[in-house]
Amino acid sequence: MATRLANLVTAAEQPARLARFWSDLLGWQATADEVTVQPPSEDGCELNLVFAPTSRPKTTKNRLHLDLSSTSDEHQRATVARAVSLGARPIDVGQRNVPWIVLADPEDNEFCVLEPREEYADSAALAAIVIDAQDPARLARFWSPLTAWPITADEPAFTTLRNPSGRGPTLEFLRANTPKHGKNRLHLDLAPHDDHAAETRRLQAAGAHPIDSDQTAFTDPEDNEFRLLTPR
Repeated sequence: MATRLANLVTAAEQPARLARFWSDLLGWQATADEVTVQPPSEDGCELNLVFAPTSRPKTTKNRLHLDLSSTSDEHQRATVARAVSLGARPIDVGQRNVPWIVLADPEDNEFCVLEPREEYADSAALAAIVIDAQDPARLARFWSPLTAWPITADEPAFTTLRNPSGRGPTLEFLRANTPKHGKNRLHLDLAPHDDHAAETRRLQAAGAHPIDSDQTAFTDPEDNEFRLLTPR
C-alpha cells in the first residue's frame, strides 16, 4: 500500500462554522484548528473532514456528497431533525419518492440521511462518500489501488469500494450523466506511505493528471480534483 485516504476536504465560505455543524451532527471532535473534524476510533473511519476557506460561492450541485447511516426509521427521523436544528434544510434534487432524505448543510452542500441498510450496519455515523461518475466501474478501478480498498459491489448504476476492515464509510461511484462544471467543492486527500516523487509517478501511471507545478494536485480520469499530501 503506497497511499491512503487521509481527508475529505470541503471548500467553505465559513470553515469553522461548517466544521461545527458536521462535528455536532456526526458526533465527531473538532480539533484545535477549528476546521478539522476527526472521527472517534470506535467509528472505524480512517479519514478526517477538513474545511478549507474559499470566496467562491456554490453554484451547482456537488459531484461528491456524504450519505449518513441510520439504524431504524426512528433513528433516521431523529438524525434529520438534529440536522435541521443545526442549520440544514430539506432540498429537492429530483429524488422523488425515495426512502432516504436529502438535505443541504448550512453552505448548501447536499447530503443524504439513509434509511436503515444492512450493508452499512458497521459504518457508524458516516455510511458512504458518494461520487457522481459517468463510468462508475472505470473510476472505481482507478481509485481502488490508490486506497487499497477492494471493489465490493459492481452494478450498472454504481460501483463500491470498501475498507478491508469492513468498517467506516464506503467509497461509492454513482452513475450520473451530468457533465462536470468547474472545480469541485469537495475533494479527497491521499497521504503517501513512500516518498512523494515515487507516488506522483505512480499516480500518473494510473491515469491521474497533475494540475500544479508542485505535483500535489491532480485530477482523476473524470476530472475530479484530489491532492497528494506532502510529508510534514
